[in-house]
Amino acid sequence: MIKLFLLFVLAMGTIWTAVTAQDQFWGSKDAYLGQTPPGDTPKTFAPLLLAPDSGIAMDRSAFSADGKEFYYCKAMHWFDANGSALQSFQYDGQRWKGPLVVLPGYFTPTLSMDGQDLYLSGPSDSAHSTVWVSHRAGKTWSTPEVYLKKRYGLYNFMPTRNGIAYVGSNGRQGSLSDFQTYDFCALRMGAIDTLIESLGTTVNTPGFDGDFYIAPDESYLIVSYKEKLDYECELGISFHQPDGSWTSPENLGPLINDGDAHRWGAYVSPDGKYLFYTRGTSEKDCHIYWVRFDRLLKKLRQKK
Repeated sequence: MIKLFLLFVLAMGTIWTAVTAQDQFWGSKDAYLGQTPPGDTPKTFAPLLLAPDSGIAMDRSAFSADGKEFYYCKAMHWFDANGSALQSFQYDGQRWKGPLVVLPGYFTPTLSMDGQDLYLSGPSDSAHSTVWVSHRAGKTWSTPEVYLKKRYGLYNFMPTRNGIAYVGSNGRQGSLSDFQTYDFCALRMGAIDTLIESLGTTVNTPGFDGDFYIAPDESYLIVSYKEKLDYECELGISFHQPDGSWTSPENLGPLINDGDAHRWGAYVSPDGKYLFYTRGTSEKDCHIYWVRFDRLLKKLRQKK
């Protein structure tokens, strides 16, 4: 019994040490690529690092749980995947290395809950929507393989802790290319088929609803909403209710929604402190931005 107790104490000590080290890194000067964190006013994230020569740093980004890997998309143009690539920065214990090309032709990175898989958008055909997956192989990633391929939309695929994924999709209604029929949806994968279910009219609109971020515990959803025909929009937040419904989106405020612009690729860092998103009125001023988010989230939760 004493041996078992000692083994338990040692195991818990190892776990506690790992968690503490992870928390310490998030609070260190090297976190977030060594960039000075913003306050309540958004600012461009690492512009001299992410796109130092040509191209646009944009779309959804992703940090590993320990904060020592950062993934993002570099593209040459909006609405054109030619020349795009998934890129990364890696912290080696002393400094950040990058930008490194991880997977040419892929974008919209989303890490699995255990960090061992990377879900991506990439090559597709006009009749199907495809979610790709790459598996961690040491310090590299495997060649992507098809994870889901359907004749309806699978836009911005994101998993959650309980196994339910979220996507922008038109289910089995309308044309795959008719983005005005897309809704924010929950996706449940079974042994035989997948079940697509719209999140309902409180969070969805008659227009395009596809750009979003879902919290790992499904407690809130950050959405690009008030979409215009040219996809200029604002960012809002919807909260998951105990009965399973979603609240109408609450605007994230004038500091984030500062005039007409395209806003997409919302993502919250694993420590919950910062919101990242892409903003631009054109290709020329398109960048990944970040802003302090945990304080804003607390205020918005108190209002609901």
